[in-house]
Amino acid sequence: MTSAPVDPIKTTRLILRPVVADDLPVFVEMYSNPDVVRYLYNDVVAADEIPTFMSRYMNGVVPSEGEWLSLAVEYQGEMMGLVSVCYSSAEHRQAEIGFTFSPRGQRHGFATEAAQRMLSWCFEELHVHRVVGRIEARNQRSEQVLKRLGMRKEAHLVQNEWVKGEWNDEVIYAITEPEWRALHAG
Repeated sequence: MTSAPVDPIKTTRLILRPVVADDLPVFVEMYSNPDVVRYLYNDVVAADEIPTFMSRYMNGVVPSEGEWLSLAVEYQGEMMGLVSVCYSSAEHRQAEIGFTFSPRGQRHGFATEAAQRMLSWCFEELHVHRVVGRIEARNQRSEQVLKRLGMRKEAHLVQNEWVKGEWNDEVIYAITEPEWRALHAG
């Protein structure tokens, strides 16, 4: 698969588009906030380090195997968060989905709406067979999003990762293309 640029993707309320330099204030808002990064692998990012941190989200191309695509989630002209997809295996046609939202972007259904559209993109454009969502077990709000997407819980891995000085449990949700199509038939 070539690294073609991703055109903006629209939902009812949102535009999912490549991250641009003007999104820096929202990255500061998200990644310098302990509540936002609580269940992420990274800790709070210092404001002066955020431009470098942000640069890894600015590729804006269809991912090759092992690569992530992160898109800014824009509502009424303002970035509210990120939705991301990793094309984890070409051979097995697998992908992983994730999302991170600023405090302003939380509790409005944006994560569900953006992730739903990215699932569609994974199945229709990336032609994957299966998409997983991996979350820290205490992250109940993200777990609710995965459930609303129609994903099913496949595993609860006990103390499988050492993150931020403690053992963390991980919960894995997944949906296959036939399951996704059955949910969206008609």
